[in-house]
Amino acid sequence: MSEQTTQNNNPLGLVHIYCGDGKGKTTTGMGLCARAAGYGLRVLIYQFMKDNSTSERQVLGLSDKITIVDGLPQEKFSFQMTPEEKEERKAYYESQLRFVTQKAADEQYDVLFLDEVIYTIRAGLLDEALLLDFLKKKPTHLEVILTGQGPSETLIECADYVSEIRKIRHPFDKGVHARKGIES
Repeated sequence: MSEQTTQNNNPLGLVHIYCGDGKGKTTTGMGLCARAAGYGLRVLIYQFMKDNSTSERQVLGLSDKITIVDGLPQEKFSFQMTPEEKEERKAYYESQLRFVTQKAADEQYDVLFLDEVIYTIRAGLLDEALLLDFLKKKPTHLEVILTGQGPSETLIECADYVSEIRKIRHPFDKGVHARKGIES
């Protein structure tokens, strides 16, 4: 357990899910990471299904309290992958999940953010049982943030917070692509 967590008598780490079809799941998770780091907590971030170029990484990576584990240098949507690529990604993401969860435990991080892990499961690129097993055995002080669309009922039951972000309108529906610094 980190010294900061012990000093603040806050040994209870909870599980957060930010899900839904609306914009802001990753932004919400990153905001919580910034808040935790600002308070002195140690944060570990891994982004599934994204390359290493998301703009929030540039700012959060400046903090000595935040560690961001790199993923693949290039990524594409699961529906663009061949069956062979899907098999390769599944093996890769399961390995990455094991690596980052072990790192979080061994190095006594206070917060672990698994961005788009729910989408990765839904796309068939990660076995949900691996994540559920980790959540049941995670260090008690570790706060865990999960994002993505369509969490299973089993995953929802493991969470302490579940917030759904619902799309009402989005410029993408009018053909406006992701804008740097706003959506990417």
